[in-house]
Amino acid sequence: MTIPSKLLELARPRWLSLLIIGLCLGYAFTILVRVPQWLLPLPALAWLGLGAVFQWGAPGPASRPPPPRRWPWALLPIALWGLYLYLAQSFGNVDLSAVFFHLQAGMADHGGVSRIGAAFFYTLAMGALLASFTWLIRNDHRWRRGEPLLAIVLLASNPLLYGMGQRGAAIVTKPGAWLERQYVEPVLLETPRDPPNLLLLYLESIERTYADRERFGDAYAPLDEIAEGGLAFEGVHQIDNTGWTMAGMIASQCGTPLMPAGLLHDRQFSPLEQVVPGVDCLGDLLSAQGYRLTYMGGASVNFAGKGLFYEGHGFDTVLGREELQPRLDDPEYVNNWGLNDDSLYDFGLEELRRLNAGEGPWGLVTLSLSGHAPYGYPAQACLDRQGEFDGVDILFSVECSTRLAQDFLARAEAEGLLDNTVVVIASDHLTMRVSAWEQLIEGERDNTFILLGPGIPQDRQRREASMVDVFPTILEAMGFTIDWHRAGLGVSLLSDEPTLLEEHGEEFFNARMREEIVLQERLWEGLAPPTQEPAQESLEQVVETPEDAVDEEPTGVQ
Repeated sequence: MTIPSKLLELARPRWLSLLIIGLCLGYAFTILVRVPQWLLPLPALAWLGLGAVFQWGAPGPASRPPPPRRWPWALLPIALWGLYLYLAQSFGNVDLSAVFFHLQAGMADHGGVSRIGAAFFYTLAMGALLASFTWLIRNDHRWRRGEPLLAIVLLASNPLLYGMGQRGAAIVTKPGAWLERQYVEPVLLETPRDPPNLLLLYLESIERTYADRERFGDAYAPLDEIAEGGLAFEGVHQIDNTGWTMAGMIASQCGTPLMPAGLLHDRQFSPLEQVVPGVDCLGDLLSAQGYRLTYMGGASVNFAGKGLFYEGHGFDTVLGREELQPRLDDPEYVNNWGLNDDSLYDFGLEELRRLNAGEGPWGLVTLSLSGHAPYGYPAQACLDRQGEFDGVDILFSVECSTRLAQDFLARAEAEGLLDNTVVVIASDHLTMRVSAWEQLIEGERDNTFILLGPGIPQDRQRREASMVDVFPTILEAMGFTIDWHRAGLGVSLLSDEPTLLEEHGEEFFNARMREEIVLQERLWEGLAPPTQEPAQESLEQVVETPEDAVDEEPTGVQ
């Protein structure tokens, strides 16, 4: 059978190169514009149509000398755009701060095995794209002439390089210290006569957005049932530098976004030895009050500095995959990241028994895994109850996470392990790209934050807040008196004091984080190289713009 001449034409280098470039452009379009991927062929066909009209890559006049075989300037800019698209497709939003932090805090023992295959295919696709673009540049003098300008445009428009440049400019110029002046040192002015215990459950990626039953069914229903017995907050936004696990934990326990050490680290290529050593966090305050503190998580505590953070901020016991997996009846019953949540909560119940048997108040912090993007890791207990998991549907995993948390609290309550205990249920951050991504981004998103315990009213409140406000709210829920209802950058949501988001808005807050480094220097005090400061400097000397000085009441607090 003979092959049609039209198909033979498409197999030639010119059309093959244009087709590969067109498909890559179509894919980039679906990621950047956030449209369904079945629209991918439309930009590809438009590109091929333009190639046909303008004869891109077609043979030139025979008298024209062959072009020099040079490498295009745009290869590196195209590769950097490929990296950005990979991160955007994998995580939904590309957070440079998360990248920088994980590079320094450690990425060993991570559970992202599911992304290895995707990274492999991305690499193959990028290789094909770079080869096709090189062929086009070498065979079309029009593209060859304009290609240096294209390289500049690609570099200037890449969000990765824009964010790095903006952060570098902030480090060089050090403009303003508004965030630093809003920071209130966490101090316990008065302590309750009978300090309550604390149980803090972080539910990986289980944002409150899932509570919308029209979009997500009953996946979040167990948390709504729990919230009926306590106080649930709505409107807890995700500001910059709080969008990954360690950042969410630090925001909610230290009252400040996690601004990575980055260029402030005095040993750029060595791992961090401490995590935010310059601020006092929840563990520091409770440890000073005699609390016995435990952290338990299914994943490795070596990943992203979790162990360093908890060990450096007052926790006596820090348990992760390495410590807990040998204690399993079946040590092979784990997922890519670590222990399944049914196993974690079984160990959590054992830890509650141990803590209750001891003297003095205690605190237990746990971090689940069931809801981890992109597909979740439903435990066997959930498969037994919910049926077969298709391997993709994140709502199956969300329901698993919420049900297991509800069961854990019911079991602990039944054994009397939560007497005189404040229970906090929170998402560590908003979820990254999952199967329900298009539904999630249809409207405003917010984090889970629920309080239960003695003296906590049964109510539902909406505040314009962020995870930094969780820290002082927990302290006041436990009965501690704090200065001006504030700790770090947070404001207790149990008070009538306005939060920074209510006063200034999320955009203003985020802009300050991009433009300032003084608070960042506070976080990493001792790791940053010493800087020369004037012997005496008034607060007015660091106010560069009129908006810097707006409503700076916290200055008086300090």
